[in-house]
Amino acid sequence: MNHPTTNPRDAAHDADAQDAAKRAPWTPDSWKAKLASQQVLYTDREAVERAVEKLRGFPPLVTSGEITRLQTLIAEAQEGKRFVLQGGDCAESLSDCTSDCITNKLKILLQMSLVLVHAMKKPVIRIGRFAGQYAKPRSSMTETRDGVTLPSYFGDLVNGADFEPGSREPNPHLMVRAYQHAAVTLNFIRSLIDGGFADLHHPEYWDLRFMEHASLPPELRAEYQRMASQLAEALRFMEALGETAVHEMNRVEFFTSHEALNLLYESAQTRTVPRREGHYNLTTHLPWIGERTRSLDGAHIEYARGIRNPLGVKVGPKTTPEDLIALLNTLNPANEPGRIVLIHRMGAANIREGLPRLLDTVKKSNLRVLWITDPMHGNTQSTASGIKTRSFDHILEEINAAFDLHEQAGTILGGVHFELTGEDVTECTGGGSGITEDDLSRNYASPCDPRLNYSQALELAFLIARRTGQ
Repeated sequence: MNHPTTNPRDAAHDADAQDAAKRAPWTPDSWKAKLASQQVLYTDREAVERAVEKLRGFPPLVTSGEITRLQTLIAEAQEGKRFVLQGGDCAESLSDCTSDCITNKLKILLQMSLVLVHAMKKPVIRIGRFAGQYAKPRSSMTETRDGVTLPSYFGDLVNGADFEPGSREPNPHLMVRAYQHAAVTLNFIRSLIDGGFADLHHPEYWDLRFMEHASLPPELRAEYQRMASQLAEALRFMEALGETAVHEMNRVEFFTSHEALNLLYESAQTRTVPRREGHYNLTTHLPWIGERTRSLDGAHIEYARGIRNPLGVKVGPKTTPEDLIALLNTLNPANEPGRIVLIHRMGAANIREGLPRLLDTVKKSNLRVLWITDPMHGNTQSTASGIKTRSFDHILEEINAAFDLHEQAGTILGGVHFELTGEDVTECTGGGSGITEDDLSRNYASPCDPRLNYSQALELAFLIARRTGQ
């Protein structure tokens, strides 16, 4: 494979320095002067202003102290001292803001994290794709069915999923409703964690029925059972040490993330705070920029460069080393530790070709980033009947390839990013649960992209543990 013989950061840095000299001062609304991809077209501008003004007056959903804490933890993960587990819904639904839905998502993330902690012998940073993941980018601004064309569904923060004019018309008041549902979700999550919800880590309480499915090879089933038994024994030992130790173990840190797609919503809750420099996006701890919105001269990068939150950036197989270096110089000109999380989403068919050149370039440029893998988004496919799905085998293949390539490059794979749910959905095929294409219609609940169900997500945690365990 050919690699650059010169340091691409030097040329990119010089160009960025010249651009910075010309760049207007940043404000939470300076993005409005840029072209915004995935821009929602609201017809009632006065209603938009009312909604934004209401959002500006609401209290923050997260604190700057929590954001700073997360950046410190990410900096440690960049050094291999921690591992990130990031997961949750493809697109949150306002109707799913219920105790059962929230509890089940939290439960699967906590259980997965404990499997990883036990195997890796290092702390896991738990980051949920919730309390704000209400907006979704789409490949087309409109959707046509039976000759009728309506706006595409951009998530519950923007419009409704039902294919009818009243539902699909973008409604600015949904930004207010999304904030309110995010606040309720966060309040419940904090209450659960403070109340010792981590007690659900006991493996004897877990749903491990997937281990008994006929499609699971006997040797793998035996290894899963051995790991579960070891984990149960380790927890019983911890409990035998005394009540204080168990109490501390049950108080876990949890952070939120969502794609910073609708900049009206994000900028309305972006503000300064006492005794800290700069502006913080206080809707989430970790906003990220997606593949469709990371244009260097676009509105989303203009917004992201000015906030103090750590930032996630999705990179795909078409990302060039030069573009990535320019992007990193724009978003993190001081090369600050813990600032940037690069989330590679290549697809199993493309990762071995697309990822090495990015790893090599960033490493040679001495840029501080946390690499994590998103094995979901590059592996979406459609069945013959038009149902979107993802193969468990392809997801696992990309995870294993990511570990291989980082080992070969001498870089650190510091986390995984999943679209998952704690429910018993049938949206992704394969895994120990044995879901086939014929099963997809049984309980396909996602309005957008397919998610791992409880069994598939937990099995992947076991497989990562198997790969990384010492």
